[in-house]
Amino acid sequence: QVQLVESGGGLVQAGGSLRLSCTATGLTVSQYTMGWFRQAPGKERAFVAARSWGGGSTYYADSVKGRFTISRDNAKNAVYLQMNSLKPEDTGVYYCAAKEYGGSYLYDAAYNYWGRGTQVTVSS
Repeated sequence: QVQLVESGGGLVQAGGSLRLSCTATGLTVSQYTMGWFRQAPGKERAFVAARSWGGGSTYYADSVKGRFTISRDNAKNAVYLQMNSLKPEDTGVYYCAAKEYGGSYLYDAAYNYWGRGTQVTVSS
C-alpha cells in the first residue's frame, strides 16, 4: 500500500524558512515524478514544484522560483521542499504527490498518489 506522509509545516514569519519532508512507503521515489502542490484558503490546489523520475529534472511555479528548492534522498526514499524567503501568499496546505508515466507534472489530475498535507502559515 502506498503512503506519502508530509511533515515540517508550521507557523513562520514573512522572510523565514521551512523545510517540508515527504516520506514514501510502498513506492520508490526515484521511479516517480514527485510533486508538491498547495491549496490556499478558498482557492484550488496549485502546482508548486516537481522533480522528475530518474535523472531528476526540476520544475517550479513562477511564484516560487528562486525561493523554493525540491530535492530527493533516494536512500531515505523521501522528497523535500526547502522554502526560503517565505511570503504570506505562500500560506496553505502543502501536499506531496507521486506521478507515474504520462500526463503533465503541472496538473494534479495526473498524479496517482497523494499525502494528506501539512499546513504552512506565513504571518506578515
